[in-house]
Formats: sequence, C-alpha cells, structure tokens
Amino acid sequence: QVKLVESGGGLVQPGGSLRLSCAASGSISNINTMGWYRQAPGKERELVATLTTGGSTNYADSVQGRFTISRDNAKNTVYLQMNVLNPEVTAVYYCYAYLLTFDRVWRNSWGQGTQVTVSS
Repeated sequence: QVKLVESGGGLVQPGGSLRLSCAASGSISNINTMGWYRQAPGKERELVATLTTGGSTNYADSVQGRFTISRDNAKNTVYLQMNVLNPEVTAVYYCYAYLLTFDRVWRNSWGQGTQVTVSS
C-alpha cells in the first residue's frame, strides 16, 4: 500500500502565502516524480508543478514565478510554496507521485487533496 498525505491547505487572503506539504509512505522502492495538481469547481484537474528526482521542474504558466516546488527525497516529501495568492488559485490541491513499489511496479499515486481558498 502507498499513501500520500497532504497538509497545509486553508483559507488565506489575497496576496498571502501558503505552503503545502505531502509525504509519501508505504511500500515504496523509488520515487521518480512528485508534484501537485489542482481542481477548481466545475473544472478539470490540471497540473500545477512537478519535480523529478533529478531536479527537473515543470510549472503551469499561470503559477510560474509565484509558486515554488521542492522536495526532500530522504523523507519522500514534496512541498509547494505559494506566494502572492489570488482567488483564481482556489481549488483542491492534489499531491502526485510516480513511484516504484516493492513489487517492482511503476504507478501513479494520488493524495486525497487539500482545499486552498483565497478570499477576503
């Protein structure tokens, strides 16, 4: 079993900041990519940012320069620092990992999601 647990979501005022965290645990042999996706009401889930073990990043154009993704590979944890937040980023944020399990299967794994709401 693999589990991804997010934390750090909540309500913040426009212009504020939040830091999301996600820890992966369970029968994990290796993790290639970790990252974040989000889904706003009435919209499809979309990429926010990903980060490979080798350090390659991929950001959505809408968050470039305001969001920063980072990882602690030793802890199987990924972070998303979100600055200068505006109401348009309000969504459920999902942690993602592409990982190798103990039974040698590469799989996509998802967290349960954490709500981020930007409102005055």
